[in-house]
Amino acid sequence: MIAPVTGLRPHISLIPEQLLAPDETLIIVDDDDAIRQPLTIYFADRGYPVEESVTAADLKNILAHRRVALILLDINLPDADGSDLVPEIRAQYPEVAIVMLSGVADINVAMDCIRSGADDYISKPVQFNEILHVVRKALEKRYLILENRRYQSDLELANFRIDLLQQLSQKMNSVYLSTNVLDEILKVILVGITAEEGLRFNRAFLAMFDEKGEYLRGRLSIGPNCREEATAIWSEMRKKKLEFIDIVKNLPSCEKGDNEVSRIIKSLCIPVTDIDNILIQAAGQRKSINVVHGQSPIPVPPELLKLLDEDSFVIVPLYSPGRTLGVIIADNYITGKPILSGHISALELLASQASLAIEHSHLYMDMQMTIGELESLNYELDQNKDLLVEAERYSAIGQMSAQMVHVIRNPITSIGGVSRILARKSKDPDLKKYLNVIIKETDRLEKTMDELFSFVNNVDFDKKNGCLYPVIKQSLQLLYGSMKKNKISCETNLPDPDPVIYMDSRQVNQIFLHLFRNAIEAMLNGGKLTISAETLDDKVNITIRDTGHGLSEYHINKVKDPFFTTKTYGTGMGLTMVDRLVTGHGGSFSLHRLDSGLEVVVSLPLAEKKQRSLAD
Repeated sequence: MIAPVTGLRPHISLIPEQLLAPDETLIIVDDDDAIRQPLTIYFADRGYPVEESVTAADLKNILAHRRVALILLDINLPDADGSDLVPEIRAQYPEVAIVMLSGVADINVAMDCIRSGADDYISKPVQFNEILHVVRKALEKRYLILENRRYQSDLELANFRIDLLQQLSQKMNSVYLSTNVLDEILKVILVGITAEEGLRFNRAFLAMFDEKGEYLRGRLSIGPNCREEATAIWSEMRKKKLEFIDIVKNLPSCEKGDNEVSRIIKSLCIPVTDIDNILIQAAGQRKSINVVHGQSPIPVPPELLKLLDEDSFVIVPLYSPGRTLGVIIADNYITGKPILSGHISALELLASQASLAIEHSHLYMDMQMTIGELESLNYELDQNKDLLVEAERYSAIGQMSAQMVHVIRNPITSIGGVSRILARKSKDPDLKKYLNVIIKETDRLEKTMDELFSFVNNVDFDKKNGCLYPVIKQSLQLLYGSMKKNKISCETNLPDPDPVIYMDSRQVNQIFLHLFRNAIEAMLNGGKLTISAETLDDKVNITIRDTGHGLSEYHINKVKDPFFTTKTYGTGMGLTMVDRLVTGHGGSFSLHRLDSGLEVVVSLPLAEKKQRSLAD
């Protein structure tokens, strides 16, 4: 028997709050009403929540439905031996303290109970205050064990965070953060927010301002399904002690793993002009906001609550010294656990690392853009240098040509004129033969002077809208005799509609006349000349192909240079003039070697639509 407490009821001493959680209780298990009921009243008077149980079955039912801190367990129960229940209870409920009650003062029985997992052993009879003392000691021991576990968990969590931050820093210091690498790092941070080894939030969403700073858009997310998979992979990677890059490569794709969080993050798009929106406010004020049951210092938009389907969450800003970057939203959608200040502080730590990664990426992208601009500027300077050299070259050629034309042209003309007069008057065949040679060579020199004169003088364009095909056909007609004489066939492919060009038709005629003549002169033993046109969006390409002897790669790179020629008789100014005239019309032309012959492509811009309608 348990000896009742005699005398006056002592002053009620309430238990320390830390020994029991608000929803925890004690269970007194004894089939003797004379013991169980007074003991229940005694503990209840001292502030302990108490449940009574008569049988092992009742005890198991209470354990299944209540949070139990301590069991005061009688050894002899109607349906079981209390000492046999201890290992079972300890296996299922390791955090429950167990104090055994027995009417037998047997040291061996007591030791067996302790070995099987009981915290203490009390032999009847005993005073109630002695039982209270043993119970308090067992609860204090349990509290210290739980606190030690909590400290151990906090320590592991702190080590995890330090390790994560260290590896993130190493990653950011070892590579340039392109968009893909940035997404990898941000994904790891979200996993750290939701993983069991991390902050243990159920869901995490990351939104960033777009490049123009006009919208806050969702970018990455992790939710329940993805969180479970990511946590499992993260734990496995940690056990294997893999490096950061290996962990990143093995993380799952959250876009595929959880359709719901993917839908939410893709739907998140808020214009920066919505300055009253809580997400814009958090980013702009650079201040974390904890929303509890839909309430916060800043009104929460109903559409945001509907989108998240959750009324309790925390918003943490992402920012660098020079700009706001975005926000992280985290919640406990599954567990419903409250978000405490310690959770927010830890989240802010990871958010700062995310901000650093984003800013690092921005700096890298800005650097790449600056490098691109510098390369473009350098290329432009090289081009301008080449144009300057070419301009000086043409200037020198022009001056020389002008002097030659001025000094030589008049004597050549006089020689040619006198030779023609003598040829008409002379009846001597031998003399006429020599005079004809002089006339032929002076004609060639006069032609050279004309080309030089044309080259050194500025070309004046008299442009207006006109159809291209008639100009091409006219140039062909002028060379019909030469083609017939050299047994050259001609094939044209000029599809409708006839392209309208803003051009000087006389100058364009000169372009094609010279190119057709070159092709004919390359086919002295016969061949085929093919002319085709293709109209694109804003230009027309005219392709001229011959089956002549062609040109070497070296010659193709030189033919546009003044005075360069592969002909026995030629000035080397023809293609130079063609290039000049085509460029004057805003076009371009190029030469390409064929297996047999040469291909020339002339590209001319079409007249603008407005100009074409006026021409029509």
